[in-house]
Amino acid sequence: MTSRHDHYTPQPFDPYAEEEDASTWFNSNGRRPAQQGYAYDDQYQAYEQQQAPYPAAVPQQPQGMHDDQPTYALRTVQYQQVPDEPEYHIPETPEAGWEMAASRRRAWVSRAVLLCIMAIQAALSLRLSNTAFQDEALYLAAGHAELDRLLNGTEMPRDYAAYFSGSPQLYPVLAAIVDARFGLAGARSLSLFFMLCTTGLLYSFTRRLFNERAALAGAALFAVLQSTVVMGYFATYDAAAVFLLALTTWIVVRTDRAPVIAVLLAAPIGVLAVGVKYASALYLPTIVVLALLTAWPHKGGKAFARMVLLALGIGGLLAAGMYTTDLMDGVRQTTTNRAHGTDTTEFLLEQTVKWGGLMFLAAVGGAVSYVRRSRMNESPLALRLGNPGWRWRALLGLVLCGTAVLAPAYQIHLGTVVSLFKHVGFGLLFAAPMAGVGVTRLVGAHFRYPQLGIMLWTAVLCLGIQQADWRFDIWPNSTKMINAIESHVDREGNYLASTPEVPVYYLYDKSSHRQWHSLFGMEYKDEKGKYYSGDEAYKAAVKDGDFDLIVLDGLTNPRVDDIIAAEVKGNSHYRLLAEIPFRNANGTSEYRIWIKTS
Repeated sequence: MTSRHDHYTPQPFDPYAEEEDASTWFNSNGRRPAQQGYAYDDQYQAYEQQQAPYPAAVPQQPQGMHDDQPTYALRTVQYQQVPDEPEYHIPETPEAGWEMAASRRRAWVSRAVLLCIMAIQAALSLRLSNTAFQDEALYLAAGHAELDRLLNGTEMPRDYAAYFSGSPQLYPVLAAIVDARFGLAGARSLSLFFMLCTTGLLYSFTRRLFNERAALAGAALFAVLQSTVVMGYFATYDAAAVFLLALTTWIVVRTDRAPVIAVLLAAPIGVLAVGVKYASALYLPTIVVLALLTAWPHKGGKAFARMVLLALGIGGLLAAGMYTTDLMDGVRQTTTNRAHGTDTTEFLLEQTVKWGGLMFLAAVGGAVSYVRRSRMNESPLALRLGNPGWRWRALLGLVLCGTAVLAPAYQIHLGTVVSLFKHVGFGLLFAAPMAGVGVTRLVGAHFRYPQLGIMLWTAVLCLGIQQADWRFDIWPNSTKMINAIESHVDREGNYLASTPEVPVYYLYDKSSHRQWHSLFGMEYKDEKGKYYSGDEAYKAAVKDGDFDLIVLDGLTNPRVDDIIAAEVKGNSHYRLLAEIPFRNANGTSEYRIWIKTS
């Protein structure tokens, strides 16, 4: 019986084989029919020999009615097992992409940024320019007088200790030594040195309290404040005092893990700050409380002993200083029993907000966010650290931010704006760490919103520049006035000036402070022995020709200026030497100078 080609059994596809005829069929044994005589049979046999390791297998067919009919089955091929390739293992991913521990690279990067901040601060201060302000002239002249007394035994022209707001034997002497060698620019550069050191110390203890980011942000804000920029080129004892307060705070924070007795290292520095400027005592309670707060996470109950020890050390040194010196009159007159002014609360609040409101707002925001969330590092590992509780954080924020309002509150009580712009800077030194926290929270993790931090810093910078320029322009340039009166001043004359401290400083080698009188109170006795005081004293002295030289600027005390100008008019004892116009931040005015003719 002839077989029929009913089934087609395809071969495994070989992409390199030639296309076969569609009529090619296989028998049940899987071979081509020999009778067809294809030309490539030999090739096929060679191919089968190559495929010998893969023997064909034809399954047994079931017996049935069609047992005589062959079955065309697929030729099965057994493929060799390919060895398994090595598996790719995904490495374990660390929970945090950076180390929280301090590193040399991080420290150097932070220091480089800090140097940039300090360079900006120095540039802002050094760009200020004007002749000596009356306070600068007063302290430098007093320092020269103290040096003369110490070196030559010269009698002091005035009892400066009776009305100075700081010891005349401390900063004035140091500034006078620098001034004698480098002039006013040198004395002002001394203040710049103090303020740059203050910024560095602020960075250091803020880094110790929080981290590098908060420290850099707080230092950047503090460096461009009006008070920082002005005090950085202002030859008064404010820069030295704020530096000593910063150094005291740094010692307290730095010794938080040291033995309790180490905190006493801060006591003499804090007392020295009070000696330089008595108003510094307002900030010592804050430093004492910080002695407790900074040590509490490490020492627990022993931190109370640290606080008590520091308070006793400071108190004992202050008591010894008060009872062994003659500075109490100055303390009473300039600090504890200071005369009240007439400035309104609304005006003082407005000035306070204008001079430090933005930074204080950042500090409050930082304190609130710190109370809500203590973690200061973006690393997830920080979640497992033993962070202080919310009560500790709230107390720290309250102490630091509350210190910023002490000076404004006290000056509102006194009703005076005098020196408020400087005292605002004293308080913001302590609020700066929390302001740094506020900026970092505003910017967000991984610098998510850097534009917000840049906007805040730029606003503080612009206000600081504008306010510092205005501050250095509120007093007139005295160069032409000094040149006009220099040839008319000697050691024998008696002189009257709106701001006598300025000619006393510039003409120190030609006159002394004892020869000059101001427009803020005077006593006079005429040739007949009659005694005068106040406005009547000025009138009587001018009428009698008691002054050899009179210099009025029309700004310092306009009311008394008018009284004296009216008395000089038509007075045969005097003639007008010069009228020197000047411009300042408040407008235009002029120096009017009279000299005695007979």
